[in-house]
Amino acid sequence: MALNKQVANAEEAIKGIESGMTIMFGGFGLCGIPENSIAAVRKNGAKNLTCISNNAGVDGFGLGVLLESRQVKKMISSYVGENEEFERQMLSGELNVELIPQGTLAERCRAAGAGIPAFFTPAGYGTEVAEGKEVRWFDGKPHILEHAFDASFAFVKAWKGDTAGNLIFKATARNFNHAMAMAGKITVAEVEVLVPAGELDPMEIHTPGIFIQRIYQGDHFEKRIEQRTVRTK
Repeated sequence: MALNKQVANAEEAIKGIESGMTIMFGGFGLCGIPENSIAAVRKNGAKNLTCISNNAGVDGFGLGVLLESRQVKKMISSYVGENEEFERQMLSGELNVELIPQGTLAERCRAAGAGIPAFFTPAGYGTEVAEGKEVRWFDGKPHILEHAFDASFAFVKAWKGDTAGNLIFKATARNFNHAMAMAGKITVAEVEVLVPAGELDPMEIHTPGIFIQRIYQGDHFEKRIEQRTVRTK
């Protein structure tokens, strides 16, 4: 019989979040972000958080709301160019920022989920990214040592899931969600559609429930478009 990992709502799903923790948030830009979980973390009020996410949201939405409430101490990201409050806090020294090549960010997530403590990559060699890191040469090329992430919680968003925690992502919302789902010590999945265990086609599951500790059905998904482009008449 499958374990039932369903919790009632976002507030119950984030229980255990405390100030000073390192937390992962899935999504790419505003696509596939765990909107309800982010709102619950803001309501929780935990401070001095280290947030790992490809993007830092935008002003007033996504991780931007945690920046506005001054709950984030450090941001570990790949691309942060859509958030003026992020820029202001970074330039003023209020926010500690670690920028990482996008492939390295993805691999540090994947390595954590696979139980690989560290790996060597050529990405970032010769730049500020490599400062203070061990360098080794493979096949005549320099590589720098990168460590897997160590996050207490990972919050991900899926299209459909079951009460056992199995997840199906829709299109590009799969992005960082799958890798981060495997990487968190406690992974919380919010889904648009939640069904009983056994109703999902096993061949369509992207993330097995063994990686998920809590799952709930979210509501009021805004799904904002980060950069809306329309055809001129």
